[in-house]
Amino acid sequence: MTRSLSGAPAAEVAPSPVEPLRLQILTALALHRMATTGQLLRMLRPDGTRQLLSRALNTLRSRGFVDLTPLPDSGRSRTHAWYLTPEGARLTRDLPILRGRPPYPITSTTAASLKTPHTLTVVRAHLPFAADARRHGHEHGPWDWTPEVAHSIGEGERLVADAVMHYTVIDGGHRRKLRAFVEVDRSTMSSERLAVKLIEYARLFQHEAQPVGRRRPHSAGPAWLRWYPVFPRVLFVLTGASRGRLQARISDLQAMVAQHPLVAALAREAQLGAAILEDIEEHRPSGPVWTPLIGGPPRPWTDL
Repeated sequence: MTRSLSGAPAAEVAPSPVEPLRLQILTALALHRMATTGQLLRMLRPDGTRQLLSRALNTLRSRGFVDLTPLPDSGRSRTHAWYLTPEGARLTRDLPILRGRPPYPITSTTAASLKTPHTLTVVRAHLPFAADARRHGHEHGPWDWTPEVAHSIGEGERLVADAVMHYTVIDGGHRRKLRAFVEVDRSTMSSERLAVKLIEYARLFQHEAQPVGRRRPHSAGPAWLRWYPVFPRVLFVLTGASRGRLQARISDLQAMVAQHPLVAALAREAQLGAAILEDIEEHRPSGPVWTPLIGGPPRPWTDL
C-alpha cells in the first residue's frame, strides 16, 4: 500500500484549507511536472526561506516520493530539478486539482533529464505572472497554470499547448477573468515551425464538435466552447537566442497573421501576442513588453 506523508494509507491524504507544505510540493510537481528548489520557493512560499523548502524536499525524497536530476549546465552543478517518483505520482493522482490530467510518468533520472530544459523554462515563464498577481492583488497561483493541455483540431490531430493560464484581474469590485494559451519557445525549432503553431490554433478555433450518434455530420458549435466561454489569448514567450533573433521570430509570427487566411480570421476574434522571457522577468508581464501579432506598439498582455 502506498504510504502517506504521515505514514497512513495514501487514500487518507487529501488537501485541506491549509495544506501542509509537503503536500503542496507534491501537488506542484504533479501539475508542473518538474521544478528547481528556487522555483518551488517562489511558487509556494515567496516570503519563506530556501532552508524551509529544502527540508521538506529532503523529507519527501527520503520517503521515496520525489527524486532529483542535476541540471545539464555544468556551471550550475549544484542545482537540481525535482520530480515525482512513481510512488509520489500514485500518491497524488486522486487529488481534486489533478483530476482529468493525463499521467506523466518519469521512471528514471535519465527520463527526467530529457524533459528538464523545456519543462523548467515553462515553469520559469509562469513565475512572473504569479509574482505580478500578488503585487496587484489579482488571482493567479500555482494551480492556475496547467502545462501540456491537449485539444483535438480534427482529422485525428491534436494541438498541445505548453500551458493554459487562468488569471483574474481584480479592480475594485470588478472581476475580469482572462485565459491564455501559452507557447514557450526556446529557439530550438525553426522560426517557420514556430509560426505554424498559429495555424494549429486557428484550426482549434474553427474546429466544430460532432455530436455522438449522428448519422450525418451535424455541428454542435465550436469544440473549444466545451472548456472556455471565450477563446483564450495566445501568448508566445521567447528565449534562448539573441534579441535580434528573437525579434525576427516575432516578425515571422506577425507575417503568419498577415498572410494566412485562417490565422487572420483567428486574429480578428482572439488576442495574439509575443514577448521575450527576459523582458517579462525584468519589466513584469503587466509592463509594455508584449508585441501584438496584428501590429502596433508593445503593451501589457491584458491589453492585447
